[in-house]
Amino acid sequence: MKKICTAAQAVGDIRPGQSIASVGVIGWLTPDALFQALAHRFRETGTPRDLTFYFPVSVGDGMHIRGMDHVAIEGLMKRIVSGNFINAVNPATGQRPEVMRLIRENLVEAYCWPIGATMHWLREVARRSPGYLTEIGIGSYIDPRQQGGKYTARAHDDLVKVMELDGKEYLFYPTWPLDVAFIRATSADEHGNLSFEDEPLVSCALAMALAVKASGGTVIAQVRKLVPRNARPVHAVRIPGELVDRIVVEPNAMMTTDVRHDDTYLGGQLFSGQKPNRLAPGPDKVIARRAAQYIRKGEVSIFGFGASSDVPAVMLEDGAFEDGGLHDYSFTTEHGPFGGVVMSGWQFSANKYPEALIDGPAQFDFINGGNCPMAVLAFAQIDSSGNINVSRFGAANPGPGGFIDIAYNARELIFTGTFTTAGLTAEASAGTLSVEREGKVRKFVEQVDEITYPLGRNVKERGQKAWIVTERAVFSVAPEGLVLEEVAPGIDVQTQVLDLMAFPPVRVATPLRLMDAQLFRP
Repeated sequence: MKKICTAAQAVGDIRPGQSIASVGVIGWLTPDALFQALAHRFRETGTPRDLTFYFPVSVGDGMHIRGMDHVAIEGLMKRIVSGNFINAVNPATGQRPEVMRLIRENLVEAYCWPIGATMHWLREVARRSPGYLTEIGIGSYIDPRQQGGKYTARAHDDLVKVMELDGKEYLFYPTWPLDVAFIRATSADEHGNLSFEDEPLVSCALAMALAVKASGGTVIAQVRKLVPRNARPVHAVRIPGELVDRIVVEPNAMMTTDVRHDDTYLGGQLFSGQKPNRLAPGPDKVIARRAAQYIRKGEVSIFGFGASSDVPAVMLEDGAFEDGGLHDYSFTTEHGPFGGVVMSGWQFSANKYPEALIDGPAQFDFINGGNCPMAVLAFAQIDSSGNINVSRFGAANPGPGGFIDIAYNARELIFTGTFTTAGLTAEASAGTLSVEREGKVRKFVEQVDEITYPLGRNVKERGQKAWIVTERAVFSVAPEGLVLEEVAPGIDVQTQVLDLMAFPPVRVATPLRLMDAQLFRP
């Protein structure tokens, strides 16, 4: 049978109850045509029903590249296991993604795993092992003594277990078969050899193809173009045709959200020195500038999604990378690019002007091996025990992404975020900060909604160093709790810091320093 076919043909024999795995990183690498075809088939015929979807990373943006949101249909999706979920509000409609509705209304069995586990678990499926064993996540939400990664009441099965080996506790993720893989590449030949020359990431595409074939399943690849066999250097082919069963050509696929194609994500060119649109003045810019003061030259720094990814953008804007200065820094993300400039927003994950790229499972080997000594991550809540939450709060259920692996394995941690949220308005000018309207939601709480990372425990037991950076105050994290180290000029410590915390710092530094007035310049 020829491997080249239409999207409808490619998904035409997926059966009820099967498991579908897919590679994608927000808008990057998303095989959107395959998801769209599967959803269309279900709406037209009512089959296949009760599918399990395995997404190591959230696939799609829930907007123009809908990805997993195409198949977030009651009846079609029975279970979803993902490293994180599309969560952001669509600016055109004001609605959250459909997968969020299914989770909030308990219409699907939803499980959320750390991305490091989702990547490495694929290797265990590929080699037909009993499962994946790791100490990362003990004491967090993925620990079955907390909630075992269950995000809905329908999620009854225990997909993660606690095991003891030589007197030490580990989390164990048993393997189960994967029937179908949806992956996206740039080019394929008639044999199915896949290359990724126009993609700035490869994620876990190879690991997923190996896992599905080890399960006796079907690998379907969406590509932009066909090329003759033997037309590419062997090093360009990342997945051999022996692992690929079907090929669907979709020439108009976007590179990622709002980006048709941009060579600067692909490397092989010098940094132009061009500065991006300036980050708007205000709290986020203050936070990014203060966090940037912790970044050291010549040391690998890894940045997470959200407010933390603004740090390289502000460093670029403020001139840190001029005259070849970019080469003094080593920036990466959980998705495998090295060097260049970390991007924020929907372009997060890939770097502009990268110098090297490894795949997702290898990147988590790099992270888990302690090779990212400095990590800058966002936070949504912190509590009196030093627990950090970024994965589930209010109506938002984004999941942890690579947060847990990054946080556990870094020596120094910078957590960034506004002091309050939901309506906060503040103006930074003339070297001071003025809060015009306080946020409705407090982030320093007595108990977090979900423990994404037990920071206090790891500072105390493993000697990690950590700081909490907000627009108005900076805290260090001591073994006994938070220490207020700095306050913004113009901020009243009692009414605008301490009174807005559900718990007091263990101490206030003497003297209490003022944050650098230069952070608040226009």
